[in-house]
Amino acid sequence: MRAGEGIAGAVPRAGLRGSGAWQRGAWLWGGIVAASLALAAWVGPVPVPKALTPDMAGWVSAALRWLVERADLGLFSFKELTRAIAAVIEWPYSLVRAALVDGWVEGRGSRARTILQPLSWIAVIAIVAAMGAYARSWRLGAFVGACFLYLAVFGRWESAMVTLASILIAVPIGVAGGLGLSIAAWLWPRFERALAPILDLMQTVPIFAYLVPILFLFGFGPVAALIATVIYAMPPMVRVTTLALKSVPPELGEFATMAGCTTAQRIRKVLLPAALPDLMVGVNQVIMLSLNMVIIASMIGAGGLGFDVLNALRRLDIGAGIEAGLAITALAIALDRLSQAYAARTADVPMSAGASGGWPRRHPWLSTVALVILGTALMGLVLPPVASYPAEAVITTKAFWGDLVKAINIRYFDDLEAIKTAFLTFVMLPVKRFLLALPWPWVLAVAAFAGWRLGGAPLAATGAALGAFVLATGLWEQAMTTVYLCGVAVVIAAFIGIPLGILAAANDTAGRVIGGIIDTLQTLPSFVYLIPVVMLFRVGDFAALIAVVLFALAPAVRYTAHGLRSVPPEMIEAGIVCGCTPRQVLTRIRLPLALPEILLGLNQTIMLALSMLVITALVGTRDLGQEVYIALTRADTGAGVIAGLGVAAIAIIADRLIAAGAAHARARLGLQRGTP
Repeated sequence: MRAGEGIAGAVPRAGLRGSGAWQRGAWLWGGIVAASLALAAWVGPVPVPKALTPDMAGWVSAALRWLVERADLGLFSFKELTRAIAAVIEWPYSLVRAALVDGWVEGRGSRARTILQPLSWIAVIAIVAAMGAYARSWRLGAFVGACFLYLAVFGRWESAMVTLASILIAVPIGVAGGLGLSIAAWLWPRFERALAPILDLMQTVPIFAYLVPILFLFGFGPVAALIATVIYAMPPMVRVTTLALKSVPPELGEFATMAGCTTAQRIRKVLLPAALPDLMVGVNQVIMLSLNMVIIASMIGAGGLGFDVLNALRRLDIGAGIEAGLAITALAIALDRLSQAYAARTADVPMSAGASGGWPRRHPWLSTVALVILGTALMGLVLPPVASYPAEAVITTKAFWGDLVKAINIRYFDDLEAIKTAFLTFVMLPVKRFLLALPWPWVLAVAAFAGWRLGGAPLAATGAALGAFVLATGLWEQAMTTVYLCGVAVVIAAFIGIPLGILAAANDTAGRVIGGIIDTLQTLPSFVYLIPVVMLFRVGDFAALIAVVLFALAPAVRYTAHGLRSVPPEMIEAGIVCGCTPRQVLTRIRLPLALPEILLGLNQTIMLALSMLVITALVGTRDLGQEVYIALTRADTGAGVIAGLGVAAIAIIADRLIAAGAAHARARLGLQRGTP
């Protein structure tokens, strides 16, 4: 009884401490906002002196030109190194593309002769269906096969196979590179500390910013697109693998050492197999991020489904854009489900020696797939529809989607326009004017003060230094526009996502429904969000805002639900014993204890919003993302890199401040750090 009374007494005390700290923080930051309003109204924007904005873009462009034209690494030049890297990547890509799309051709031009046809559409569908059935069940195999059949039926097969060829090369390179870096980080802590800021930059620099120097170094084509995809998709693999290796019980490593294993044997035969389920999660992330790059990579020659979507957006072809976007969605969902199934299989299915007998009996799936490949190849010589899906059987939905969007615009134009105008007038434009009117010294001072309050002098110095870098880029106004769009989008995503997370944690049925919707939103490549938004709201800040909110919503929901589910049951029971109503249990116990996870979800929402803002430059925003996109179109490497680093600086400031806030919340509540 006394123990129960102790727990019951601890609950309201923890709630009061959290409530008091929250109120003090609200008063403090409310005062800062009020002071900012008064200062903006009184002083107004302060021009940035030219002496504080050196020509950093020119310096970067000159450095890259020197690197390509004059840099000598001893045995070879830097240009020869880039050509060697391109050749190493191009060779396997050509093989995979030949197997899926082009076939093997002998000769060139008019003398070209196909000596071996690519895999038939039936064979590819059989392969992925067999993979799904092997990984989990016939139901998954049928679902994945249906997704690929959709690509053929709706006339997107060739484009989808070009995209799949890129994925099949980019993912192994990203996984192998991430695995090697993470093993080195696990072995040498100093290397891990040195690698951390590089990974931060790789994850926060906008995707478009990768394309500018890569285009300069490797030229236009699928190889440059593959390199950009690997750089974008590798960091999660490094982070997940490093965490997985650290999570392996130490006694396993000690046992391997006692058994006489070398360091390499200990990693290869003990640690990596033990961490395999977590490693498969990293592989899944690499696959999804690679798919997220397909449209952006098409800007520098990747082709495939990404080029179809980009071309439709440029021509404002509503039907073709939606149809190509749905094809990317089908491919993304199929690959996502397959990779998740293999991750679960590595965790649940023990290793076995296999069945006895000959090779077909020991490998029934491989045997079946081999027979299908051989059979369809031979039949395709006689029946062309077996080799290539017949054009006369292709179904198109371009007219349907075009008519649907046109009907919505005609019927609901006034309503949509009224919503757009009201939100722009009363929310977005006032916030934009306020931020643009703030004097830049005040903004830097607030960033430094926030860092000092949350993390002491080191974080204050970091905030001030990164803010000063943004100022020195000469793009202060564009940076404040980025902060305005990201801030409004994150607030809206939080207002929608946190209640949805609360509902998902409170009700299992609602949790499954909301989880399915969030899974779908996370599976969709970022460019796909632009298609319906542009069709309904046209270009501008409001269209960009809607796309960013949809793309960045998922972490707010997931982390909130995880934080609420992680609250110890005894704390909730103690609150009920104290006489708390369900509403009081939520507001005074569960939400305060889940606050660190909610803050981490907010952090991820900000990261996704910033990454999406660069993509929404295509719909008319005037922020740092637009500067990166303009630099890409002009092949201005310096301007693109500097604008991209400006976005990264804003992202790192937000990441460090929110991470410090989450750490403060955990320390105040006496919680151990958890990982959702």
